[in-house]
Amino acid sequence: MDKQTFRRAAGLSEELASRWFDLLVATTDEFGISTPQRQAAFIAQIRHESGGFRYLSESFNYKPSALAIFSRVPVHERGKLGRQQSEAEVPLVRQQQIANLAYGGRYGNGDPASGDGWRYRGRGLKQITFRDNYAACGKALGLDLVAEPDLLATVDKLAVRSAGWFWKTNGCNGPADRDDFAATTRIINGPAMDGQEKRVAFWNAARSALQLA
Repeated sequence: MDKQTFRRAAGLSEELASRWFDLLVATTDEFGISTPQRQAAFIAQIRHESGGFRYLSESFNYKPSALAIFSRVPVHERGKLGRQQSEAEVPLVRQQQIANLAYGGRYGNGDPASGDGWRYRGRGLKQITFRDNYAACGKALGLDLVAEPDLLATVDKLAVRSAGWFWKTNGCNGPADRDDFAATTRIINGPAMDGQEKRVAFWNAARSALQLA
């Protein structure tokens, strides 16, 4: 895969393709994402997770109705926490509240009052989330990501490597080899299958660029 093939596979500008290409190739080599089938699925999934290789830190800029995706954000709280008609963006303090409610008390995070939901929100091209995942990823990459979670959002190499680590650790190559793209989404996103229609469109674009379809 050369840079122009990657650019087409990921639907990127020349600038973004140049930013990510060498790092992505190094990561696919490191984590065994070594065939066109695996690469197409990987590129499609992280393209979706990162908003087109642009966002390395999770936003909680949601309308009240959209907060329904977070079952742990109480229904009676959504109206005041979500983005109001007069607001261009949910203020940071309310984004923090949403994250702490949504992610508190799970997978190594303390309760909502601990601030862990915001501290260990999604980062990197895969959007690594929760304290336990930061700890495991950091151990594999030789970093203390529990103490410095922002490294996944500020160091491009780590943003890509963390995605490769998640992919390999969670067995995504197997379903990619079988062209079972839906299974990779379930591994990444759980049973909600959030944005699956868009993910499939990205997968088809990547498959076409890599001459699989």
